[in-house]
Amino acid sequence: MPLRRPTRRNVLLTATTALASTAVGVTPAAGDSARITAAKWLDPRTVDLTVASPAVGASLPVRVVTPTGYATHPDRTWPVLYLLQGAHDDYTSWTRETDVSDFLAGRGVLVVMPSSGPTGIPTDWWNYGMSGAPDYEKFQVDEVMALLRQHFRANGRRAVAGVSTGGYGALAFAARRPGVFGAAASYSGILDTTAPGMPTVAGAIVARESLAPLALWGSALFNRDNWNQHNPYALAGALAGTGLYIAQGSGLPSSDFGNLEGAVLEGTLWSQAHRFTRRLDALGIPAQVHFYNGGSHAWPYWQQEFKASWPTLAAGLGPT
Repeated sequence: MPLRRPTRRNVLLTATTALASTAVGVTPAAGDSARITAAKWLDPRTVDLTVASPAVGASLPVRVVTPTGYATHPDRTWPVLYLLQGAHDDYTSWTRETDVSDFLAGRGVLVVMPSSGPTGIPTDWWNYGMSGAPDYEKFQVDEVMALLRQHFRANGRRAVAGVSTGGYGALAFAARRPGVFGAAASYSGILDTTAPGMPTVAGAIVARESLAPLALWGSALFNRDNWNQHNPYALAGALAGTGLYIAQGSGLPSSDFGNLEGAVLEGTLWSQAHRFTRRLDALGIPAQVHFYNGGSHAWPYWQQEFKASWPTLAAGLGPT
């Protein structure tokens, strides 16, 4: 049954459904299906869910934004657009930093923003080969989608976009699961994880959250196969048939003098983004690419690129 929406505008309501009968924060037993344990409507279109995830072994937040017309078309199904967070951010970032909710209101798409955990890297962790390692990819791609089908009338059409580590996730998901996503867009993403300097960048992202860098995919040298299995560059051939949009700034020299650190980080990703698009060219895989001078690793640029990428994403979602 679909989750009930609030009946009065401009109030915060907690959805009163049987789905919320289990205590928030429960750690699901292995083998259980993911389930919604709480749902809080922030406005008539936006609901924050708490999902008990067997794949991650924890309860995680997920934000869903419904389109206009959702309530008045109870028999209609909807395509799904995933928007993935960046590093050291959270599932609220897209609606906090951009006007994406208003932009997509009348475009006939369910928007889902699932948590990628503290690092913002949406992947299955190696964790030294031990069982029970958190699998954010399975959570986002399989568990969340199953819940959207069950409770939000989602159909099978999907597209995915992300910023920074979310840009990595968008291309990794599309490459690791060919045919699942009709389109994928990366804005300042890590698209070649084994390019010079990129293992160091990934390790720094993990270490900043007081986690062990080797727990991610192991050693970039001794566990190279595992790195390649999660590397969009190494898996680029699997992107044939997926609508692709890739945006990357050069960073310095930048006119954004208030965010020098962001400009430096943006520039750090410049070479590997070019390497990735050259790989697509060599494979004969088309992509819409926007490399621009300057810029910064920051939301004002990503919001512009999201809107520029919308035609690609919309085509991947199909008719609405």
